[in-house]
Amino acid sequence: MKPSIPKGTRDFSPIEIAKRNYIFTTIKQTFETFGFQPIETPSFENSSTLMGKYGEEGDRLIFKILNSGDYLKKVDNDLWKEKNSTKIISKISEKALRYDLTVPFARYVVQHQNEITFPFKRYQMQPVWRADRPQKGRFREFYQCDADVVGSKSLWQEVEFVQLYDAVFTKLGLTEVVIKLNNRKILSGIAEIIGAKDKLIDFTIALDKLDKIGVEGVSNEMLSKGISKEAIEKIQPLFDFTGSNNDKLEQLTKMLSSSEEGMQGVEELQFVIDNIDKLSLQSAALEIDVTLARGLNYYTGAIIEVQTNKVKMGSIGGGGRYDDLTGVFGLKDISGIGISFGLDRIYLVLDALNLFEKAELSKPQIIFLNFDKIESLSFFKAIKALRENDIKCEMYPDLGLSNKQQKKQWKYVSNRDISFVVSKMEGEKFVVKNRNNDEQFICNLDELIRLMSK
Repeated sequence: MKPSIPKGTRDFSPIEIAKRNYIFTTIKQTFETFGFQPIETPSFENSSTLMGKYGEEGDRLIFKILNSGDYLKKVDNDLWKEKNSTKIISKISEKALRYDLTVPFARYVVQHQNEITFPFKRYQMQPVWRADRPQKGRFREFYQCDADVVGSKSLWQEVEFVQLYDAVFTKLGLTEVVIKLNNRKILSGIAEIIGAKDKLIDFTIALDKLDKIGVEGVSNEMLSKGISKEAIEKIQPLFDFTGSNNDKLEQLTKMLSSSEEGMQGVEELQFVIDNIDKLSLQSAALEIDVTLARGLNYYTGAIIEVQTNKVKMGSIGGGGRYDDLTGVFGLKDISGIGISFGLDRIYLVLDALNLFEKAELSKPQIIFLNFDKIESLSFFKAIKALRENDIKCEMYPDLGLSNKQQKKQWKYVSNRDISFVVSKMEGEKFVVKNRNNDEQFICNLDELIRLMSK
């Protein structure tokens, strides 16, 4: 039987790796331009670190790792007969694959708090895992590229993250990107004025699904969670919020005038909108979206999501402010804000729009063909010198004496699109072909190194 890989995972070919590295490099360079420092955390964490941080829906999508050895030893007969998977899992699994990079980062900050200079600006580019249903743009194993700032409550961080998104997508050539902005305090204020503050999580989770299930679907989900029909009628204007960002802020000010928390959210949004207007963006558009909730429990202020109008795809980035995420690990009052780039979805968008022109497959600058056993050592001495000068080069490994074997070597050169080829030696000099213009010339090693260094 032909081997296969698990659903929701992928193999990557050399050209796909080249394209992915192009995205990685662009994002990494921009992170560092904005002053962020890299860290890495383990691929799996203690279950206690992850569970309970993403809401009920998120917890279900965490991949659990079975304990090593006889993992069923701790499950007694009564518990086994009960057939309660939640209780059994706590006995047989103490670790889990990370669901995102933000919670492990919060754990990192608490664990290393005495070594960190605050505000701490970190970036992290690593894979995460979610037991989700695979579909286009949604995988069970995928990379996140995160940037976070902890130790600062300044709203200039929100402004900077909007600029960071704009800078990366401009460099990638992806125009018509929409950066959507909301604030959790606005959602709390809305829940308060409709009398559903105790149902805030249910309210936001349902509202966040508006673009997927529509107004009727959201209304039905809210009803099923115990939110009254009268309360749902009060929020109907949210489903058709139109106008400019300032128009929306004006409408929110009227709607939330009786909610202190809601008005604080409006003021924070106003600060970001006003300053982005003054600073201007290169290619992205900033848009207030009051239905944006991003169902995660830990956001407390700004909520950000990025989409593109050019390809039908879910969000290609998102994030927000979390005022006390480190508090769950014992370090109180450390405010943070972070964003993430969805590498895999960005890849699909760039590929669909043919925006990978700058992504080059790694290949040698020059190759030495292997037609003469006596010349092999001289070729390897030259290759050693070239590599010491950071010139990518190689020799075809198998000796080709017949026409068929030599044609195979030239086919290899053609398939890998290598520009310069050394076919033989004349005395102490190399016979080199430039495949870009089909010219052939003879040069010594020093001349070859100078040529390739250009």
